[in-house]
Amino acid sequence: MAGCGREDLSTMNPQGPVAEEQFGLMKLSISIMVLVVIVVFALAFYVMVRYRRRPGDKTIPVQVEGNHKLEIIWTVIPIVLLLILGVPTVKSVFGLAKDYTKDPNAVQVIVTAKQYWWEFEYPQYGIKTSQELMIPTGKTVSVQVKSADVIHSFWIPALAGKIDANPGANVNTMYFSADQDGVYLGKCAELCGPSHALMDFKVKSVNQGAFDRWVTAMKEPGKLPADPEIAAVFEKQCLTCHAVGDKGMQLFPNLTGMGDKGTVAGILVNTDDPKYSNEGSTYDNLKRWIEDPQAVKPGNSMPKVDLTPEQIDGIAKYLSEYKLDVEQ
Repeated sequence: MAGCGREDLSTMNPQGPVAEEQFGLMKLSISIMVLVVIVVFALAFYVMVRYRRRPGDKTIPVQVEGNHKLEIIWTVIPIVLLLILGVPTVKSVFGLAKDYTKDPNAVQVIVTAKQYWWEFEYPQYGIKTSQELMIPTGKTVSVQVKSADVIHSFWIPALAGKIDANPGANVNTMYFSADQDGVYLGKCAELCGPSHALMDFKVKSVNQGAFDRWVTAMKEPGKLPADPEIAAVFEKQCLTCHAVGDKGMQLFPNLTGMGDKGTVAGILVNTDDPKYSNEGSTYDNLKRWIEDPQAVKPGNSMPKVDLTPEQIDGIAKYLSEYKLDVEQ
C-alpha cells in the first residue's frame, strides 16, 4: 500500500463493481486482523500486569494444568472468524470467475503482454491497439490475457485485481467495468525484466457514443506523412513493424491516432504538468523515443534506427499530429 499510494494507482480507490467487491473483502479481512491484534495485545498486557510477581512475593504460583472452557473458547473463536472471512471470500472468488468470453453484450478484448508493452485486440471489431485500452463506461469488459514471451501480470488497481499473463497456450480470463468516464492506470505486476517498472498502460473509459466513433476511426484507411520523403522513410523504417490504419504490419504497437495518446511508449507522459518527471509534449516525447528507445526502456525490442535529425523530426511531427476524429 505504501508503494502504490498514489490515487491513480491504488486499490483503496475502487472505481468499478469488481474493484468495489475486492475492496470490501480487503476491509473485512483487515478489520478481523485488527480486532484479533487488539484483543491479543490487550489480554497479554492484562496478564502481565495482573499476574506479575509483586515485590517480596516468594510463593510459587498456582500451577494450572488446563482449562477446558478456555481451550474451547480459543478454538471456537478462530473458527468463527475464519468462517466470517471465508464464506464471502469463496462466494466472491466464484462470482468473479464468471466467464464472459461468450457474452455478445460484453466487450471482448484479447490482451497480449510483451516486453515491455501491451497489445489490445478487439476481435468483435477487427482492430488492434496498444498501451491504451479504450472501453465504454458501464459495460462489462471481458479480457483474455496471455504473454508473447515471459510471465507478466495484468493489473488495473482501480478497476480489478491482477491476473497472470502466461506464455504458451495458457490463457487466463477476467472481467471488469468502470462506473464513470476517466483514465485509469494499469501496470505489469510481475517482475519481467529490466524495464518491468516501466511497463505501464492506460484504460480510457468513455461513453458509448465516443467508443463507437473511436472504433470507426480506428478502422479508417491509414494516413501517411504529407511530405513524400518522410512518407518513404516512414514506410521503409517504421511500417515493417508498426501500422497506421490499414497500412503496415502490426507486429509491434499500432501507431494509429498517436497524437491522441496520453503517453509515448506507455511511460513518457504527454503533458507539461510539473508533477510528472517525464514531462513533455507528444512531439518531444516521440523524438526522445525514436532517437534512443533503449535509453527510455532498457531491454525493449525496438532498435535504434538509422535516421537523420530531419527525418526523426518529420516522423515525430507527423505522428504527434495523427489524431482520430472522434468528437461529436
